[in-house]
Amino acid sequence: MTNADTKTKLNPIEKAKAAKHPLLLHQELEHFAQIGWEAMDEFERNMGLKWLGFFYRTVTPGKFMLRMRIPNGILTSNQLRVLAEITQRYCQAGGFQDQGNADITTRQNIQLRGIRIQDIGDIIKRLREADMTSVQSGMDNVRNITGDPIAGLDADELIDTRELVQQIQDMITDKGDGNFELSNLPRKFNIAVTGGRDNSVHAEINDLAFIPAYKDSVLGFNVLVGGYFSPKGVAAAIGMNVWVSPEQVVALSKAILEVFRDNGSRGNRQKTRLMYLIEEWGVEKFRAEVEKQLGYELAEAAPKDEIDWEKRDHIGVYKQKQPGLNYVGLHIPVGRMYADEMFELARMAEVYGSGELRLTVEQNLIIINIPDSRLDALLEEPLLQRFSVNPDPLKRSLVSCTGAEFCGFAIIETKNRALAIIKEVEAELSVPSTVRIHWTGCPNSCGQPQVADIGLMGTKARKDGQMVEAVDIWMGGKVGKDAHLGSLVMEKIPCEDLKPLLHKLLIEHFDASPRQQAVMV
Repeated sequence: MTNADTKTKLNPIEKAKAAKHPLLLHQELEHFAQIGWEAMDEFERNMGLKWLGFFYRTVTPGKFMLRMRIPNGILTSNQLRVLAEITQRYCQAGGFQDQGNADITTRQNIQLRGIRIQDIGDIIKRLREADMTSVQSGMDNVRNITGDPIAGLDADELIDTRELVQQIQDMITDKGDGNFELSNLPRKFNIAVTGGRDNSVHAEINDLAFIPAYKDSVLGFNVLVGGYFSPKGVAAAIGMNVWVSPEQVVALSKAILEVFRDNGSRGNRQKTRLMYLIEEWGVEKFRAEVEKQLGYELAEAAPKDEIDWEKRDHIGVYKQKQPGLNYVGLHIPVGRMYADEMFELARMAEVYGSGELRLTVEQNLIIINIPDSRLDALLEEPLLQRFSVNPDPLKRSLVSCTGAEFCGFAIIETKNRALAIIKEVEAELSVPSTVRIHWTGCPNSCGQPQVADIGLMGTKARKDGQMVEAVDIWMGGKVGKDAHLGSLVMEKIPCEDLKPLLHKLLIEHFDASPRQQAVMV
């Protein structure tokens, strides 16, 4: 990597990376364990360890969050059990419940909280033994790569994304050992690969996305680039005017990352995502530079893609394409799980299925390969009282980031508030169909409010002379077919005033009705 052509002065993070590559911190974990978190260099503690997957959290002093890499959201029961053991043994999260917890994220991933610096080395060893890694899961790296959650199970899928997603991950992380060549990007980078018809990965919000398309009767992918959320702006991905075969996906991904690495701005970090480079160059020059890196010309995009279904959430019981087998999607309220529940989910995947589980970008979980003969017994499991296969319409599509309970960036508390408000609203309103309500604690938009029917972004507002927790409201986001981002419609609504406003929005825009009125009719 060179910065010879950088047009702006290097920001402080770039200077720190140039002094010592953060992947080298793996060699110093024993030293950090001896000196303790308070004695560590500030950059190494707060930023550098993110290259290994460990995030210092100021709201829980002395404790780190672990972010995994789970490509395509696929876990074995043994891997989930190992994560449960780590949660039980090493995680002391505090917060709402004084026990370790795991959150399913909006990138089909898992995060654990409450980890001490002296335990990081042991945790990495346990992950490696279970064929898992957390390397390069934060900061200026490619984040967890998303793919269709029912890849290989869906009778209507066009391309099975599993192997492609794993190949991209292996290329980026050098099969989990850490890749110095592709771990020093100007900024974070998201990749998604979808092979189904319903855009299950929210392709338009990724820096790079592959969506199925036929070109001259050959099935491959059209390519989208440049989607991002940030505190300073949002943008939907645009067409690169490129079509590739499945065999070209990994090489193209590598070439785009290399072009971004070598040419993206390393100045103002609010303006260093891929879209800024594309806007500076124009998409035609960007494509030409990628072709130069590849060493060959790319085919022009197919006239249309094959995303022609509305988005599915996969909650419930569904037939697989394999005769006699089913998958069951469980609703995990705002993605939060505790160790005992994780152990139970691992057991259920083994007893009733093949021992494989899938995660979704809606923060839910799927148990697969369940024979018809075992289906009824699974549905009687006590855990399904909490992780329902048929949740109420508003709770079903509720998504939330971590919020101020554990995240220092968050301006407001989200997960517990989201559940409490939705419980009250569902008791008072009858809603005829699902409404996707997304909460995010700050403008970083980890909860993706811009793709929701109703998106709630944390902020502060003044009420009665006091600063209080509040939200900005986004509406009109759409996923699946004809996906697009929503718009900001209201600002600085105090959270204590939010419930009656949600009532109004649900009645006016989503045909909700008061439950008392519904009973009278």
